[in-house]
Amino acid sequence: MVGGKSWFGWLFNRSANKRQTFEFLTPLQEQRLQKLKDRLSVPFDETRPDHREALEALWHASFPETELKALISDQWKEMGWQGPNPSTDFRGCGFVSLENLLFYARTYPASFKRILNKRDGTRATWEYPFAVAGVNVSFMLIQMLELKSAKAKSLPGLNFIRLLSEDEEAFDILYCIAFELMDAQWLAMEASYMQFKDVLEATKIQLERELSLEDIRRIRDVPAYNLLYR
Repeated sequence: MVGGKSWFGWLFNRSANKRQTFEFLTPLQEQRLQKLKDRLSVPFDETRPDHREALEALWHASFPETELKALISDQWKEMGWQGPNPSTDFRGCGFVSLENLLFYARTYPASFKRILNKRDGTRATWEYPFAVAGVNVSFMLIQMLELKSAKAKSLPGLNFIRLLSEDEEAFDILYCIAFELMDAQWLAMEASYMQFKDVLEATKIQLERELSLEDIRRIRDVPAYNLLYR
Protein backbone atom coordinates (compact mmCIF):
# COMPACT_ATOMS: atom_id res chain seq x y z
CA MET A 1 0.00 0.00 0.00
CA VAL A 2 1.45 3.35 -1.07
CA GLY A 3 0.52 6.83 0.18
CA GLY A 4 -1.34 8.20 3.15
CA LYS A 5 -4.79 9.59 3.82
CA SER A 6 -4.14 12.65 1.67
CA TRP A 7 -3.52 10.42 -1.35
CA PHE A 8 -6.76 8.56 -0.74
CA GLY A 9 -8.58 11.87 -0.38
CA TRP A 10 -7.14 12.99 -3.71
CA LEU A 11 -8.22 9.76 -5.34
CA PHE A 12 -11.74 10.09 -3.93
CA ASN A 13 -12.09 13.63 -5.23
CA ARG A 14 -10.71 12.68 -8.64
CA SER A 15 -13.13 9.76 -8.78
CA ALA A 16 -16.07 12.02 -7.97
CA ASN A 17 -15.05 14.47 -10.70
CA LYS A 18 -14.68 11.68 -13.23
CA ARG A 19 -18.15 10.36 -12.40
CA GLN A 20 -19.54 13.75 -13.28
CA THR A 21 -17.47 13.88 -16.48
CA PHE A 22 -18.69 10.47 -17.64
CA GLU A 23 -22.29 10.76 -16.47
CA PHE A 24 -23.21 11.00 -20.15
CA LEU A 25 -21.08 9.07 -22.64
CA THR A 26 -20.40 10.38 -26.10
CA PRO A 27 -21.95 8.40 -28.98
CA LEU A 28 -18.50 7.03 -29.85
CA GLN A 29 -17.86 5.95 -26.26
CA GLU A 30 -21.26 4.26 -26.08
CA GLN A 31 -20.72 2.50 -29.40
CA ARG A 32 -17.27 1.15 -28.56
CA LEU A 33 -18.17 0.19 -25.00
CA GLN A 34 -21.23 -1.72 -26.20
CA LYS A 35 -19.21 -3.46 -28.89
CA LEU A 36 -16.70 -4.57 -26.26
CA LYS A 37 -19.45 -5.76 -23.93
CA ASP A 38 -20.99 -7.74 -26.79
CA ARG A 39 -17.66 -9.53 -27.22
CA LEU A 40 -17.70 -10.54 -23.57
CA SER A 41 -21.02 -12.34 -23.96
CA VAL A 42 -19.75 -14.73 -26.66
CA PRO A 43 -18.90 -18.20 -25.29
CA PHE A 44 -16.22 -20.30 -26.92
CA ASP A 45 -17.98 -22.76 -29.24
CA GLU A 46 -15.81 -25.52 -30.67
CA THR A 47 -18.49 -26.26 -33.28
CA ARG A 48 -18.06 -22.82 -34.88
CA PRO A 49 -15.53 -22.78 -37.75
CA ASP A 50 -14.29 -19.27 -36.89
CA HIS A 51 -13.62 -20.29 -33.26
CA ARG A 52 -11.73 -23.40 -34.35
CA GLU A 53 -9.74 -21.33 -36.84
CA ALA A 54 -8.82 -18.84 -34.10
CA LEU A 55 -7.61 -21.67 -31.89
CA GLU A 56 -5.51 -23.13 -34.71
CA ALA A 57 -4.12 -19.65 -35.44
CA LEU A 58 -3.05 -19.33 -31.80
CA TRP A 59 -1.14 -22.59 -32.03
CA HIS A 60 0.61 -21.58 -35.25
CA ALA A 61 1.54 -18.20 -33.79
CA SER A 62 2.95 -19.90 -30.71
CA PHE A 63 4.72 -22.84 -32.34
CA PRO A 64 5.09 -22.02 -36.06
CA GLU A 65 7.50 -24.87 -36.70
CA THR A 66 5.38 -27.56 -35.03
CA GLU A 67 2.32 -29.02 -36.70
CA LEU A 68 -0.80 -29.32 -34.55
CA LYS A 69 -2.02 -32.88 -34.96
CA ALA A 70 -5.60 -32.26 -33.79
CA LEU A 71 -7.68 -29.63 -32.02
CA ILE A 72 -7.91 -32.03 -29.11
CA SER A 73 -4.35 -33.07 -28.40
CA ASP A 74 -1.88 -33.38 -25.54
CA GLN A 75 0.24 -30.89 -27.49
CA TRP A 76 -1.85 -28.09 -25.97
CA LYS A 77 -0.33 -28.81 -22.57
CA GLU A 78 2.95 -27.44 -23.93
CA MET A 79 1.28 -24.04 -24.08
CA GLY A 80 -0.08 -24.25 -20.56
CA TRP A 81 -3.64 -25.50 -21.00
CA GLN A 82 -4.92 -27.80 -18.29
CA GLY A 83 -5.74 -30.69 -20.60
CA PRO A 84 -5.82 -31.78 -24.25
CA ASN A 85 -8.93 -29.70 -25.03
CA PRO A 86 -8.44 -25.94 -24.50
CA SER A 87 -12.16 -25.30 -24.90
CA THR A 88 -12.72 -26.46 -21.32
CA ASP A 89 -10.50 -23.64 -20.04
CA PHE A 90 -12.44 -20.98 -21.96
CA ARG A 91 -15.69 -21.66 -20.08
CA GLY A 92 -14.96 -19.15 -17.35
CA CYS A 93 -14.29 -16.22 -19.68
CA GLY A 94 -15.52 -17.06 -23.17
CA PHE A 95 -14.19 -16.42 -26.64
CA VAL A 96 -12.72 -13.04 -25.71
CA SER A 97 -9.93 -14.75 -23.76
CA LEU A 98 -8.86 -16.54 -26.95
CA GLU A 99 -9.13 -13.28 -28.89
CA ASN A 100 -6.88 -11.62 -26.31
CA LEU A 101 -4.20 -14.29 -26.59
CA LEU A 102 -4.31 -14.23 -30.38
CA PHE A 103 -4.13 -10.42 -30.46
CA TYR A 104 -1.11 -10.57 -28.15
CA ALA A 105 0.64 -13.14 -30.34
CA ARG A 106 0.03 -11.16 -33.53
CA THR A 107 0.55 -7.60 -32.28
CA TYR A 108 3.49 -8.02 -29.90
CA PRO A 109 5.08 -11.30 -31.03
CA ALA A 110 8.45 -10.72 -29.33
CA SER A 111 6.81 -10.03 -25.98
CA PHE A 112 4.42 -12.96 -26.43
CA LYS A 113 7.19 -15.42 -27.23
CA ARG A 114 9.38 -14.15 -24.41
CA ILE A 115 6.70 -14.81 -21.82
CA LEU A 116 5.42 -18.01 -23.44
CA ASN A 117 8.92 -19.46 -23.28
CA LYS A 118 9.68 -17.90 -19.84
CA ARG A 119 12.93 -16.32 -21.04
CA ASP A 120 13.25 -13.58 -18.41
CA GLY A 121 14.73 -13.87 -14.94
CA THR A 122 15.17 -16.79 -12.59
CA ARG A 123 12.07 -18.94 -12.91
CA ALA A 124 10.38 -21.00 -10.22
CA THR A 125 10.47 -24.80 -10.21
CA TRP A 126 6.67 -24.75 -10.46
CA GLU A 127 5.89 -22.07 -13.05
CA TYR A 128 2.46 -20.65 -13.83
CA PRO A 129 0.85 -22.21 -16.95
CA PHE A 130 1.01 -19.59 -19.69
CA ALA A 131 -2.35 -20.17 -21.41
CA VAL A 132 -4.43 -20.59 -18.26
CA ALA A 133 -2.75 -17.49 -16.83
CA GLY A 134 -3.84 -15.64 -19.97
CA VAL A 135 -7.48 -16.56 -19.37
CA ASN A 136 -7.17 -15.35 -15.79
CA VAL A 137 -5.72 -12.03 -16.97
CA SER A 138 -8.75 -11.53 -19.24
CA PHE A 139 -11.12 -12.27 -16.38
CA MET A 140 -9.24 -9.93 -14.03
CA LEU A 141 -9.45 -7.03 -16.50
CA ILE A 142 -13.18 -7.54 -17.08
CA GLN A 143 -13.79 -7.38 -13.33
CA MET A 144 -11.42 -4.47 -12.71
CA LEU A 145 -12.94 -2.33 -15.47
CA GLU A 146 -16.50 -3.25 -14.42
CA LEU A 147 -17.32 -4.25 -17.98
CA LYS A 148 -20.19 -6.48 -16.96
CA SER A 149 -21.79 -3.79 -14.83
CA ALA A 150 -24.40 -1.37 -16.10
CA LYS A 151 -22.06 1.55 -15.46
CA ALA A 152 -18.43 1.88 -14.38
CA LYS A 153 -17.99 3.64 -11.03
CA SER A 154 -14.28 3.29 -10.27
CA LEU A 155 -11.70 5.78 -11.54
CA PRO A 156 -9.79 3.10 -13.54
CA GLY A 157 -13.03 1.96 -15.15
CA LEU A 158 -14.06 5.51 -16.02
CA ASN A 159 -10.65 6.42 -17.39
CA PHE A 160 -10.66 3.27 -19.51
CA ILE A 161 -13.77 4.49 -21.32
CA ARG A 162 -11.83 7.56 -22.43
CA LEU A 163 -8.95 5.37 -23.60
CA LEU A 164 -11.40 3.23 -25.54
CA SER A 165 -12.72 6.29 -27.36
CA GLU A 166 -9.13 7.11 -28.40
CA ASP A 167 -8.28 3.55 -29.49
CA GLU A 168 -10.83 0.83 -30.21
CA GLU A 169 -8.18 -1.82 -29.39
CA ALA A 170 -7.57 -0.35 -25.92
CA PHE A 171 -8.88 -3.44 -24.11
CA ASP A 172 -6.76 -5.84 -26.13
CA ILE A 173 -3.64 -3.69 -25.72
CA LEU A 174 -4.31 -3.36 -21.99
CA TYR A 175 -4.49 -7.15 -21.87
CA CYS A 176 -0.99 -7.40 -23.33
CA ILE A 177 0.26 -4.80 -20.86
CA ALA A 178 -1.34 -6.69 -17.99
CA PHE A 179 0.27 -9.99 -19.06
CA GLU A 180 3.71 -8.39 -19.19
CA LEU A 181 3.12 -6.70 -15.84
CA MET A 182 1.92 -9.95 -14.30
CA ASP A 183 5.08 -11.75 -15.41
CA ALA A 184 7.23 -8.92 -14.03
CA GLN A 185 5.37 -9.14 -10.71
CA TRP A 186 5.88 -12.91 -10.70
CA LEU A 187 9.63 -12.48 -11.01
CA ALA A 188 9.82 -9.60 -8.53
CA MET A 189 7.89 -11.59 -5.92
CA GLU A 190 9.96 -14.73 -6.64
CA ALA A 191 6.61 -16.48 -6.75
CA SER A 192 5.76 -20.11 -7.27
CA TYR A 193 2.63 -21.77 -8.64
CA MET A 194 0.64 -21.58 -5.40
CA GLN A 195 1.16 -17.80 -5.25
CA PHE A 196 -0.35 -17.04 -8.64
CA LYS A 197 -3.49 -15.54 -7.08
CA ASP A 198 -1.35 -13.12 -5.05
CA VAL A 199 0.62 -12.15 -8.16
CA LEU A 200 -2.57 -11.49 -10.10
CA GLU A 201 -3.90 -9.31 -7.28
CA ALA A 202 -0.64 -7.33 -7.17
CA THR A 203 -0.93 -6.87 -10.94
CA LYS A 204 -4.50 -5.61 -10.59
CA ILE A 205 -3.49 -3.09 -7.92
CA GLN A 206 -0.65 -1.75 -10.06
CA LEU A 207 -2.87 -1.42 -13.13
CA GLU A 208 -5.51 0.41 -11.09
CA ARG A 209 -2.85 2.88 -9.97
CA GLU A 210 -1.62 3.45 -13.50
CA LEU A 211 -5.12 3.87 -14.92
CA SER A 212 -5.83 6.43 -12.19
CA LEU A 213 -3.01 8.75 -13.26
CA GLU A 214 -4.16 12.20 -14.35
CA ASP A 215 -2.04 12.41 -17.50
CA ILE A 216 -3.26 9.18 -19.13
CA ARG A 217 -4.83 10.17 -22.44
CA ARG A 218 -4.07 7.15 -24.63
CA ILE A 219 -3.55 3.48 -23.85
CA ARG A 220 0.11 3.93 -24.78
CA ASP A 221 0.46 6.47 -21.97
CA VAL A 222 0.03 3.72 -19.37
CA PRO A 223 3.53 3.44 -17.81
CA ALA A 224 3.64 -0.37 -18.02
CA TYR A 225 3.09 -0.17 -21.79
CA ASN A 226 6.87 0.11 -22.17
CA LEU A 227 7.25 -3.44 -20.86
CA LEU A 228 6.01 -4.70 -24.21
CA TYR A 229 9.20 -3.44 -25.86
CA ARG A 230 11.88 -4.63 -23.43
